[in-house]
Amino acid sequence: MTATMRLREPREMLALIPHQIGFRPVESAVVVSLRPPHGRVGLVLRVDLSALADPSCGPQLARTLVGHLDRDGARSAVLVVYTAHDPRGTPGHEVWSAVEHLREAAHPLGEVPAWAVTDTGYLSLDCAGECCPPGGRPLVELDSTQVGARMVLAGSAVAERREDVALIGPAGGEARRAVSRVRTRWSTAGAAAAASGPDELERWRLASVRAWRDLVAAATVDPAARGSALGRLEAGLRDRRVRDAVLIALLPGTGDLPEALVRGSDPDPAVVARMDEALGALFDPVRGVRPPERAAAVHTRVLEQVVSHGRAGEQAPACTLLAVLAWWAGGGVRADLLLERAMREDPGYRLAQLYAQAVATGMPPGWVAVDG
Repeated sequence: MTATMRLREPREMLALIPHQIGFRPVESAVVVSLRPPHGRVGLVLRVDLSALADPSCGPQLARTLVGHLDRDGARSAVLVVYTAHDPRGTPGHEVWSAVEHLREAAHPLGEVPAWAVTDTGYLSLDCAGECCPPGGRPLVELDSTQVGARMVLAGSAVAERREDVALIGPAGGEARRAVSRVRTRWSTAGAAAAASGPDELERWRLASVRAWRDLVAAATVDPAARGSALGRLEAGLRDRRVRDAVLIALLPGTGDLPEALVRGSDPDPAVVARMDEALGALFDPVRGVRPPERAAAVHTRVLEQVVSHGRAGEQAPACTLLAVLAWWAGGGVRADLLLERAMREDPGYRLAQLYAQAVATGMPPGWVAVDG
């Protein structure tokens, strides 16, 4: 995840990292990009400690990480390793191989400080004196930092496990059954509309997009209508043009473009051009924008409701759109987990495959470059 804050001391950074990646790292190596002009925190990248320490693959992984730092505009970097015990005094510990590989790859960035967080303390791996006693300084010190307090006040929560970052539990049985009945009827109506001709299919698609609009404005929708809208949206998202319309509706300032995308037998070329321009908010390093916080929270909540009320094995569209929102906000771990779920539910889902490639290569959202 990307941050725009400056940290005055190492323990502030150590307190920030779990909030940035969304969970408490275990046997991990985390590289933090520090960007000009005054050491602003940029990309925060986590890999398995054993992978970075591996004698065969570790050096290449280190070079890949440094490549991401370079694209992020890093002026310097910090390495933090998470391991059970204080590795000092254990020359063969894999921590030292990981540190060596990263420092060798990051030579153009100058000296890379290395820190360790263990089960009981935190310490500088470059310190052999009293500043970091055996076992490190107590972890409780990380709970009383200014940055930690700021993140908590901002509503940030840290999951205990990586897989919990994207956990979406099922809704209650009766609520799911009610949505299921609507979903089945709306899927049947969509098939009938497609068989009836382009005009009927257009009306069905517009009604599916309207279900999204209704759910986003859920404060004015009674609970019964909300369940009906969830069923219609879940069925509608199986249609590629409805899904693309909802994707565009996630972006600021798109007006009636989502509805325009589902009109006609084929999208109008001018409408497609507007769609490509709108997507610049996500990807373009010049026009990229941060996701509007309140709108993104509402969009996330609606899509999570689709998943929690929906039929297992058919949530690839909603999970992929949730992944887009997570990636756009800088939540690479959550995005990766949601895309993994999308591709488990539909291994051939093309949009999930495309975004998975972007996440895997460390491609940042466009606003990262704009803010830099």
